[in-house]
Amino acid sequence: MSEEDPARSLQSLSTELTAQVPRLLEAMRSVGTGLELHSTLDRICETAAELAHARYAAIGVVNEEGEGLSDFVTYGVPDPVAHEIGRRPDGHRGLLGALIHDPRPLRLADLTTDPRFAGFPPGHPLMRTFLGVPIRVQGEIFGNLYLAEKDGGGEFSDYDLHLVRVLATEAGIAIGNARLYEAARQRERWIDGSVAVTTALLSGSDADEALTVVAEQARRLAGAAAGIVLLPAEGGGLEIVAVSADDPTDSLGLIIPAQSPVVGMLLSGEAVFVDDSATDTRLITRLADPFGPNMLLPLRSGGRVLGALAMPRARGDRPFTETERTLATQFASQAALALMMADAQRDRERLAVYEDRDRIARDLHDLVIQRLFATGMMLESAQRRSDVPEVQTGVGRAVDELDVTIQEIRTAIFALQQEPAEAPSGLRTRVLREINMAAVPLGFKPSHRFVGAVDSLVGELTAKNLIAALREALSNAFRHAGAARIEVVVDATATQDDGRDAVRLSVADDGVGMPEGGRRSGLRNLARRAESLGGASWFERGIGEGGGGTTVVWQAPL
Repeated sequence: MSEEDPARSLQSLSTELTAQVPRLLEAMRSVGTGLELHSTLDRICETAAELAHARYAAIGVVNEEGEGLSDFVTYGVPDPVAHEIGRRPDGHRGLLGALIHDPRPLRLADLTTDPRFAGFPPGHPLMRTFLGVPIRVQGEIFGNLYLAEKDGGGEFSDYDLHLVRVLATEAGIAIGNARLYEAARQRERWIDGSVAVTTALLSGSDADEALTVVAEQARRLAGAAAGIVLLPAEGGGLEIVAVSADDPTDSLGLIIPAQSPVVGMLLSGEAVFVDDSATDTRLITRLADPFGPNMLLPLRSGGRVLGALAMPRARGDRPFTETERTLATQFASQAALALMMADAQRDRERLAVYEDRDRIARDLHDLVIQRLFATGMMLESAQRRSDVPEVQTGVGRAVDELDVTIQEIRTAIFALQQEPAEAPSGLRTRVLREINMAAVPLGFKPSHRFVGAVDSLVGELTAKNLIAALREALSNAFRHAGAARIEVVVDATATQDDGRDAVRLSVADDGVGMPEGGRRSGLRNLARRAESLGGASWFERGIGEGGGGTTVVWQAPL
């Protein structure tokens, strides 16, 4: 049966059918309302069921390969029944599969007697009378419109077939418009997401926070269950460094081993598209088990692979379309370019800091220490000339204080000249290094105390985040607190509220305290780091008079 346009179909109808034209026109008007694709499909199903007096209606959207269904929209099936049925048909077999490969109108008095019928899944409502009509968009098959169970128990008539065919033609036009609108909106969203990522990476914000923005944007734009950023690990493989998901705690810091086939493909710049993460043999970690369709894309720019971006959907979700794959690949390339630009910007800033530190170290050594040394010699000479014991004692104490000050300045100079790579790996040593570094801008050295075996109990991932939290807290104390005293405590014998052993960092000062309505971005960064590890961060009263100042507390499980 050949496809006809609406005008020719209407001209061929009988007088009885022509009498229903007003109802048909109203149905066509309803179908053409709105531009959102999925709501348009819902409207078509409902309108077709009402027009042909059918209990059930559905639209099976043919996938881009033309081999199955990428979406299945229903009408008349209650949500509890749909949930009991479970996974929707994929169109690879049965009557729905036959209509994909032979898209012609089909009317059956009892679909269960058709040789192509493959049976109903458990919980599926009983259906016998059936009417199927193809939907074409700009001459190409978009899918099929299915109707089942004619009201009153009768069969679908020729009149019903003609009406539904005319409606399918109008539906094709409405779907074409909705697809164009959806494609434009989709591209606009991905472009906005790329702009957000570029802005975050180049804004000079914390690198971990910027990578989290990449993960969050990728998840949102792809409609995925998670957005995951992976960077090359020191010992090979890829390490998960940023996750946007409902529960990212378990996966953050996980290393995908180098022997995974996917790792080799990604590091060579090849994109990997997976239909079912739980069954694909290329994914060898249990991290993939809860997911279905997945896109794993290299973060590649200028021939250099910086890492990878994964966007898995939940099991049972629809696969990614070719358009989504293209847009996601472009997004990954833009994110990689922004990462390279951000790295270059941080290198320039780091170089400027090193140059400034060298200048400060030279000035401290060539000017300040020499003047202090000369002042000490002058005081010693004055001490020898004085006959008053009190003066000799006082001058002697002043000379001793100058000697201590000179030693502290030399320690600060050593810290300024030390490269980050030279720092030993022990947590205790790294904490001391941060304290010595902070002493230069603060003008005094914070006191410190360690409780427990911090070097052996605290793992590398937790230690890395604790150092970042310490650096943030000391920076806030210098920039905002106006403190004269700071106490740093690292306690590896702490316990969380849930009973787990933990390491707790406390940075207390006697400064101005936390201002009302002040910025909290630094504290949010601390909290985000702690929560990603299963811990927490908060602030308390400080160590100033009457509880003045602020105590920042950061803890994570061991």
